[in-house]
Amino acid sequence: MATFMAAVESTIVATAMPTIVTDLGDFHLFSWVFGVYLLMQAVTVPIYGRLADLYGRKRVFFFGAGLFLLGSTLCGFASSMTMLIACRALQGLGAGAVQPVAYTIVGDIYTPAERARVQGYLSSVFGVAAIAGPSLGAFLVEHASWSIVFWVNLPIGAIAIAMIAAFLREPPRTRPRQIDYLGSALLMLGGGVLMMALLQAGRLSRPTLALCVVFGATVLAALLWHERRIAEPMLPLKLWKNRVVALCSLGGLAIGAVMMGVSAFLPVYIQAVMGGSAGAAGVALGAMSVSWAAASIAAGRVMIHASYRVTAIIGGLALVLGSVALIGMTPASGVVWAASGALLVGVGMGFSNTTYLVSVQSVVSWHERGAATSANMFMRLVGQAMGAALFGAVLNASLQHHAPDAKGMVEQLMEPALRQQLAGLEIEQMTAAIAAGVRNIYLLVALFAVAALTVATRFPGRLSAATSPTR
Repeated sequence: MATFMAAVESTIVATAMPTIVTDLGDFHLFSWVFGVYLLMQAVTVPIYGRLADLYGRKRVFFFGAGLFLLGSTLCGFASSMTMLIACRALQGLGAGAVQPVAYTIVGDIYTPAERARVQGYLSSVFGVAAIAGPSLGAFLVEHASWSIVFWVNLPIGAIAIAMIAAFLREPPRTRPRQIDYLGSALLMLGGGVLMMALLQAGRLSRPTLALCVVFGATVLAALLWHERRIAEPMLPLKLWKNRVVALCSLGGLAIGAVMMGVSAFLPVYIQAVMGGSAGAAGVALGAMSVSWAAASIAAGRVMIHASYRVTAIIGGLALVLGSVALIGMTPASGVVWAASGALLVGVGMGFSNTTYLVSVQSVVSWHERGAATSANMFMRLVGQAMGAALFGAVLNASLQHHAPDAKGMVEQLMEPALRQQLAGLEIEQMTAAIAAGVRNIYLLVALFAVAALTVATRFPGRLSAATSPTR
């Protein structure tokens, strides 16, 4: 329930945003409603994971879930776009705890063999949320108020908190712990600036972007220097010396970029190049969501009988095949072709993500499981942000090269009524430019998919759910 609460948030809000913008105005702040949530979530995930190792899962989960629900409540009362963005930031601060701690709790209460199956079920929640979120959001906006889109999480979160309070038993902690306040501050500052630079790369001037990158990198370098010199660091660097943790973190970065390439740019191709409707784009993305959910469950079962390397390779191969299918897509291919490529990518995401999560939790002790789990999730979020910035730059460069005078026409192409107002030559020029740009994006996506496959081949051959020690 906790995972569903956090997973459904982005999809249900995305459906309601046109209505929210109509009510609150300030369309130029539209992207910040999503960006600030992702930013706050990303920079706090490693911190919450480490705090869960130091002080127990319950306390950290209650704090994060409470903060998330408080932010959700305030979002429903927002009277301006600025207030909504501030409340979304508060939501993101809480969301950074909900998902990693929920996954860590599952890692605690099940043996490695059971963990593979259950984490598969848990990963499939994202697929269910991707399907249920848009439908629920559209229903609430049409028949009630957009405020309820945020408030629908309140009973779910309250029940999740109550059940964890009642049923989760944790061993007592007697040794006093120290919070690495400086490390936490440096991580939030450095990571936050770099994530903002990635998310806003297309809107920032080059000097400002360069300044953000240099400043963020300098702060993170100071963080690494600091973390090497304290007894209980907020970011345990020794975890990265573990081969499996390092491989899974790199794999998480790669699949995060792949996911962004499909979810953000496939609808653009279907609507602007193929001339399809928003519903057709939704069908294609829905294929990825459904296959992701099914593959997550299948991966959990396969891991019980095979090694982590085998399941990770299956995922990597599916990502590569899906990327190749999308590279070969043409304006005449049709939505079925696009949905087939997305479906293969969803299979790859389900197998890869579940394998990374379970294998990471299998090679660390209880006192490191929260940090290892959150590190994997953090790298996937970084991959998403990096993919959004890189792929957006590629598409903009292609448009500038092939159609430098076509500013604003992309929006017209994606709206059927406005598309009819364009001349045939303009449509032909723009669709060719967008098709070339998106094809270049999927060439890069394929490179990330190959990277995920390469990571999979480097997994220890004998490591599996059956051979992992119970920790």
